[in-house]
Amino acid sequence: MNPQAKLIFITSLLLGTTITISSNHWVMAWIGLEINTLAILPLISKSHHPRAIEAATKYFLVQATASTLVLFSSMTNAWYTGQWDITQLTHPASSLILTAAISMKLGLVPFHFWFPEVLQGSPLITGLLLSTAMKFPPITLLYMTSLSLNPTLLTTLAVLSVAMGGWMGLNQTQVRKIMAFSSISHLGWMAIILIYYPKLTLLNFYLYAMMTAAVFLTLNSMKVLNLSTLMTAWTKAPALSTILLLTLLSLAGLPPLTGFLPKWLIIQELTKQDMAPAAIIISLLSLLGLFFYLRLAYCATITLPPHTTNHMKQWRTNKPVSPSIAILTTLSIMLLPTSPMLTTII
Repeated sequence: MNPQAKLIFITSLLLGTTITISSNHWVMAWIGLEINTLAILPLISKSHHPRAIEAATKYFLVQATASTLVLFSSMTNAWYTGQWDITQLTHPASSLILTAAISMKLGLVPFHFWFPEVLQGSPLITGLLLSTAMKFPPITLLYMTSLSLNPTLLTTLAVLSVAMGGWMGLNQTQVRKIMAFSSISHLGWMAIILIYYPKLTLLNFYLYAMMTAAVFLTLNSMKVLNLSTLMTAWTKAPALSTILLLTLLSLAGLPPLTGFLPKWLIIQELTKQDMAPAAIIISLLSLLGLFFYLRLAYCATITLPPHTTNHMKQWRTNKPVSPSIAILTTLSIMLLPTSPMLTTII
């Protein structure tokens, strides 16, 4: 892709995100979401492969539908209350439509079907943007309207997302699809606590984005797209394989790694809110996700493939690990001791 074109698209992404997260008026938030959608489409379809074009088409249709619902929800609210302010979403029908629209934008169950397909058709770096940066504006809209949302509906969507994200990721062999189902599962954890402790949702999102960025950049550096390639990648980059192992275990939420922190705080807060059954259910369902993270981690660090693969062993290179991967991995592994400081901040 032309560097100037890429610069325009990345700038547009930043612009769209900034407009949405800093707006008070629903129309401005909608404009930001539209700019974001239009800017990411060329980045998805830049390889001109039929699968990439299909992914871009699916993404466009789903996001256009969700944006229409966002506009419809805000217009309904304005019709009944005379308010265009984002924080004044008081009409029940409007809040239900908005929850559906944002769930569609994020890929929460039952509106998740597009996300694994789109991620599978995108390059790894575009997949990273779709999994992190593109989720930020919708999450900020949920954060701003959290007082008006229906707790039962959000809890149901959250539990279903954690269940489906873990369950459907079990039999995948494509790394991008596994990361898509991982994202759906993490979104469930964010959604369940949104109404009770909105700042904890944002903290969870920041930590999730950091860990996911570390995984995607490592996979991109190793040029890995499926599990069979991952099995032979240790010969090429043993340091990166070790980094990937630790980051995946952190993403799974195992102590004493960073990924344990948001899960621990969310379970604690749910228990305080007399929602111990929901906390138990999502904790048990996250074991499904742990299985496929362990599978990925096993494939990343295995030194002898259990069966003959069609991939040739690759020469080991002395290429140094990228500083961005090193920094993100360090943060993804070692932030748990800072939890007292983070809890006082939020």
